[in-house]
Amino acid sequence: MPAPDSNESDSLFDPDSFRMSIGEHLEELRWRLILSLVGFVVIAAICLWFGKDILSIFSAPLVHTLQQYDLSPQLHSDELPDVFMSTIELALICAGLLSSPWVLYQLWQFIGAGLYPKERKYITKYVPLSVGLLVTGMLFVYFLVLPWTVQFFISFATDVRLPTARTSLVTTKPTDPPPSRIDEIAGDPAAPVSGQLWFNTEQRQLKVFIGGHQKVIPFSSDNLIATEYNLPEYIDLVIGMLITFGLSFQMPLVVMALARVGIVSIESLRSFRRYVYFFMAVIAAAITPGDVITATVALMVPLCLLYELGIWLAVVGERKARQAAD
Repeated sequence: MPAPDSNESDSLFDPDSFRMSIGEHLEELRWRLILSLVGFVVIAAICLWFGKDILSIFSAPLVHTLQQYDLSPQLHSDELPDVFMSTIELALICAGLLSSPWVLYQLWQFIGAGLYPKERKYITKYVPLSVGLLVTGMLFVYFLVLPWTVQFFISFATDVRLPTARTSLVTTKPTDPPPSRIDEIAGDPAAPVSGQLWFNTEQRQLKVFIGGHQKVIPFSSDNLIATEYNLPEYIDLVIGMLITFGLSFQMPLVVMALARVGIVSIESLRSFRRYVYFFMAVIAAAITPGDVITATVALMVPLCLLYELGIWLAVVGERKARQAAD
């Protein structure tokens, strides 16, 4: 017996065969929520175990930029629980992102039985695409947008000079003792002695060996602004950018949904290109105000491509719907 086509299978689908009582629905929902919570707790425990490593990974763009400008690559903490709370926050966010496939799977197991086959096909097709776009937007921020943004603000802050631009030069005599100097070492000395002072050129840190332990001496640039960056404010900035760009990368699905529902026609989406592109350029220039090339290439082009992807998805969906109707 040949397998029925999609239209025939839709007509043979009987929703009554999947009906459950209210009590069965509540019991099913309870178990799905328990399984989702267990998966989240397990991944959260793993993320908390590697919480300090996650904190270092999120701080890497700022630390590398500070090292490029010969600034002390250390973040500051004003309050006692700042480091602990920032680590917990990052660990829970990473746990939510990593456990999202498992949670979505459990949610799908609960609501999938109550959907028609055509509705199931839409969800199984576009939910993975939505998750992929979300992850792509976050990776785009971490590897491209965030380093450029941090570099712009640090370069702007370190370019403000002191009002007294002139510095007196003192000529020393041959009989004067030589001025003290700090050794520059590509690393740390293997056997430092107590009171030894050196500059680690790899880590861009000024260190001293006292009491049997290495200590780091903070320093800043020689301009008007003494740059000291707090950990909680930087983590909030990174999380805000990750969420903003992750959601903005959902643009193709939003454009496709507007066209499929009938709010905006595909012809209107195409005719609005010039206005949408201009709006994208303004947003890109506002996010990275220090570099026009970066704003145009790294931000405007991906956003415009996402807009075109949404139009293409709408066209493909309309074409398939027309073929199914015929």
